[in-house]
Amino acid sequence: MSEISYDTHGPRFAEAGRSLSRGAVALFGACYDGTTSFRPGARFGPDAMRAASLGLETYSPEQQADTTGDIDLVDLGNLELAPGAPAPVVDAVTWATRDILADGARPFLLGGEHSVSIGAICALAEFYSDLVLVQFDAHADLRDEYLGEPYSHACVMRRALDVLSPKSVWQVGIRSGTAEEFRELRDSGRLLAPQKELLEERLENSDGPIYLTVDLDIFDPSVMPGTGTPEPGGIDWNCFAELLSAIPTRRLVAADVVELAPGLDPTGCSAVVAAKVVREIALKLGS
Repeated sequence: MSEISYDTHGPRFAEAGRSLSRGAVALFGACYDGTTSFRPGARFGPDAMRAASLGLETYSPEQQADTTGDIDLVDLGNLELAPGAPAPVVDAVTWATRDILADGARPFLLGGEHSVSIGAICALAEFYSDLVLVQFDAHADLRDEYLGEPYSHACVMRRALDVLSPKSVWQVGIRSGTAEEFRELRDSGRLLAPQKELLEERLENSDGPIYLTVDLDIFDPSVMPGTGTPEPGGIDWNCFAELLSAIPTRRLVAADVVELAPGLDPTGCSAVVAAKVVREIALKLGS
């Protein structure tokens, strides 16, 4: 599969452009939640983040940078995806990511459930032989299959480990999983508490390009109720900002933000938090 198309009828993130250029941060959406195992609705996440972005300032005081002027921000729209099994969705995301990389831009995927990240991670692993993957998440996502599906949202990191060395993967903030998953996390040393100093220390021991995958359920449900599988004991905004600052700007080459289910939070605050996460990562990715 190499023919991909985008639906551009919806809102654009922070009024970003549509024309892809070399060096741009290229947002694209994957509106899919076909393997959701608890509360569906993440397929509405990409456009909810875009709509919420229009109520945010484009300037980040924390980074002293603006999405208008300081970076080239492009929003390609949402991939046109057929409903059903996740494998064709993963394939479409893979091809879209390859195309963005071939154009010299930096891919930034908006989900959708976490399974969509598999395609982007695989494409980046092809492009960068020394790719480092940093996962912000509440869940280990290390099952080989879930309910018979190897491309489930519960299998994202297992599929990532199919193409990456375990020594180049760091899993931050994990607080939910099976006994077997936690045994693997402890034995491998990949599990990190959500502390800036710990992440900095691990990343200092490698120099490869970094892909950041952010499952929004890393946040505590009091901050992010609008997600499919909330888990008590998560981080707040200040902790997120510190963790993001631990990632060297020069090494960040791609990212995704997934698992916003806006219909589960009638206040709309979850979408605003998600949009601010996207803004902060985009500024770092484009610097």
